[in-house]
Amino acid sequence: MVEKNDVEEKQKKMMILGASALQVPAIKKAKELGYQIILVDYDENAVGFALADVKLVVSTLDQEEVYRQALIYQPDVVITSTSDGPVRTAAYVNEKLGKRPDLSYENAICATIKSKMRDRLRECGVPIPEYYAAQDFEAFSGAVDKLNGNCIVKPADNAGSRGVVHLEAVEPTVIRETYEYSLGNARNGTVMVEEYMHGPEVSVEIMVMDGEPHILAITDKYITPLPYFVELAHCEPSRLDAGTQEEIRKVAAQAVRAIGIENAPAHVEIKVTEEGPKIVELAARLGGDFITSRLVPLSTGIDMVGASVLLATGEMPDLTPRRNHGAAIHFISVGNEPDSCALAASEQQGEEREGVIARITVPDMLYEQEGVEEISLYKKPGDAVQGTRSSNDRLGHVITTGETQEQAMELGKRVLAQISVEIQYER
Repeated sequence: MVEKNDVEEKQKKMMILGASALQVPAIKKAKELGYQIILVDYDENAVGFALADVKLVVSTLDQEEVYRQALIYQPDVVITSTSDGPVRTAAYVNEKLGKRPDLSYENAICATIKSKMRDRLRECGVPIPEYYAAQDFEAFSGAVDKLNGNCIVKPADNAGSRGVVHLEAVEPTVIRETYEYSLGNARNGTVMVEEYMHGPEVSVEIMVMDGEPHILAITDKYITPLPYFVELAHCEPSRLDAGTQEEIRKVAAQAVRAIGIENAPAHVEIKVTEEGPKIVELAARLGGDFITSRLVPLSTGIDMVGASVLLATGEMPDLTPRRNHGAAIHFISVGNEPDSCALAASEQQGEEREGVIARITVPDMLYEQEGVEEISLYKKPGDAVQGTRSSNDRLGHVITTGETQEQAMELGKRVLAQISVEIQYER
């Protein structure tokens, strides 16, 4: 007879790095598979902790402490879902524990630090923009000169559009302010200066199995007006022509192979320039912004989150598409008036003055409207706002579906136009 305690001792354990709302779908899937869940997050109030069997209030970027906890709890596998920094930590800990190399620590560095990523992609002949990695202001200023003052400035080690800005100036004061802004978001003190690429932007959602990229979706992106690059909407499937999509697939697969991803999801961002598709960035994880947790399953029927968790456990998931529908997400932001919907990447970015939310009004009828899958608010009256400079500044989102991507986008625009955001600005 097998005692209950013996069964519990044999239960497999999964350590998941990150307990935010975007990680919750992966946490739920792991629980469905019968895993004991060890959750790690620096925020003791993270929503995912409600699902944890073991709660560890530890920074997911603290590799040594996470490894120390892994030695204590002995997880069968360590994963993260939608965050860049923890990708390195997961690779580091799995490697130290002797787990199978879904992504080596060396390759994880290339997948998460933009300067290393650019170097690897260039070495492997993957199309990328001209770039420079600046360790100080003198190097930064020199790089700006080489690009004639028209460039993208971004931290080498961060995500969520933090510190990313378009620079189009030669005035020393503006150059210095731009450098300081980006440096303030650079964890490793390195600021990237890159060629400004013109053209539509997409992301490519991929599952890599035994080193072979399986492309599941191409997602159209819509962002704020310059100088910032905050994503305001995503739509699937892409509305680009078939020939362009095929070129995108080739470049995305080439990039994934260059980084060395073996068995893991990948999220590849690409600009379609006059010279062809070029890599913006690559992530060895699921795409955020609810792209892989909601849009991919709504548009294709593929449970990409579940597939990534299965893959982490050593099982090969079924990636067969089961539908071909349109799915879109629009983000609610400051300046959310009817004329500033996200299809046109928002014609106005909204006030950048400091203020507080006075009221957010979502008519009840919107929740019941056919094709409206979800309306979610991240912020509430009384919360401070100051424009939309990073993804943390967005106020909420609307997810919509339709028979086609056009229908999903148009419905999202109409719903967004009926959501009222009132901001009280300081005088």
